[in-house]
Amino acid sequence: MERRYYQPEIETMPLEKLRALQSERLVRQVRHVYENVPYYRAKMQEKGVTPDDIRGLEDLPKLPFLSKADLRDGYPYGLLAVPLSDCVRIHSTSGTTGKRVVAFYTQNDVDLWEDCVARAIVAAGGTRDDVVQVCYGYGLFTGGSGLHGGSHKVGCLTLPMSSGNTERQIQFMMDLGSTILCCTPSYAAYIGESLKERGYKPGDNKLKAGIFGAEPWTEEMRRDIEASLGIKAFDIYGLTETSGPGVAFECEEQRGMHINEDHFIAEIIDPDTGEVLPEGSKGELVFTSITKEAFPLLRYRTRDICVLSREKCSCGRTHVRMSKPMGRSDDMLIIRGVNVFPSQIETVLLNEGYTPNYQIVVDRVNNSDTLDVYVELPPEKFSDTVREVSQWEKSLASAITTMLGIKPIVHLVSPKTITRSEGKAVRVVDKRKLV
Repeated sequence: MERRYYQPEIETMPLEKLRALQSERLVRQVRHVYENVPYYRAKMQEKGVTPDDIRGLEDLPKLPFLSKADLRDGYPYGLLAVPLSDCVRIHSTSGTTGKRVVAFYTQNDVDLWEDCVARAIVAAGGTRDDVVQVCYGYGLFTGGSGLHGGSHKVGCLTLPMSSGNTERQIQFMMDLGSTILCCTPSYAAYIGESLKERGYKPGDNKLKAGIFGAEPWTEEMRRDIEASLGIKAFDIYGLTETSGPGVAFECEEQRGMHINEDHFIAEIIDPDTGEVLPEGSKGELVFTSITKEAFPLLRYRTRDICVLSREKCSCGRTHVRMSKPMGRSDDMLIIRGVNVFPSQIETVLLNEGYTPNYQIVVDRVNNSDTLDVYVELPPEKFSDTVREVSQWEKSLASAITTMLGIKPIVHLVSPKTITRSEGKAVRVVDKRKLV
């Protein structure tokens, strides 16, 4: 099989050489942050650490963690590590749970970020002959800008569609012969559904690959998207805080995402104790940015739960792989004392033949948690027979109970009942007044 690399000398770098590069960049970055970010200098002093204590990768655990709370406390300029005049762009998180997090970029930061995304596009089979349709949102959200810039680096024809206006998305996709689709997985599923409604078959479009991220999705959802669009679907991972999409990406093996380790050092920790866990352990993902100039984060707690693996990859890349996030330590729902991740419910739905159009509603009635799962019936299952629908609801509730250990109330609703998302899907509504 032909190997697909954007920067082969880096992506296939021998591990010993890669670790030496990480150590060198870490030492330089720690000093840069200590000297230029008073907020972080105070955190290091509080822990009794100076730049002289950090001589390589083995000293990383000496550094304090950063959390989203620190980023909000430092809003807007408190974690900026270069003069504002050196910055050329900002991006921001949605701010749905408090103050926004604003991340700054120098031109070099933008260039390196786009290189990371270009690696992802080439790994998905992208070349200068491809037409890349970017349906991620533009603006403050990193998705659109990241895939747009990476596509340009590869030399692809880029369609900067942004999110929404599905009718126009389909028109341009068919008329201009898009070959790579970039959007959230839930929107990819919606596009596939919309194409089918218009009478198109998977082979009618010219798409060969999709690069999907920004929200959790399961292997079952991947298979559904691949079947509906006739493509190979690749995962991409990133955070606004560390740059955006392209921190990690899937290769043709589709068995985890390679982290761009020349730019990011990854650790897995116990989310409760902060203890660094050995390779192969399931825990919270922590990133240290070792090339970012304007907004470098050391030991940033992502709250994503995953596993890292250095098992040799057939693609030839040497960079460590991360699993799909298995949930978030801060988004995990505790219902009747049980830890519940929305992805567990989605897995059951897709295994049972339902669509990924669903919503989980959690409430508290008479001091007891309630769990309602609203799921759209596939068109071929839609029936006016109340008895049939009731039987399906009971069967699905039983399957979810087996997965979670707690019993939900399942509501099978008509197709198109649940609001479609053109960005990140709203999967969970928690009505409990939890303090």
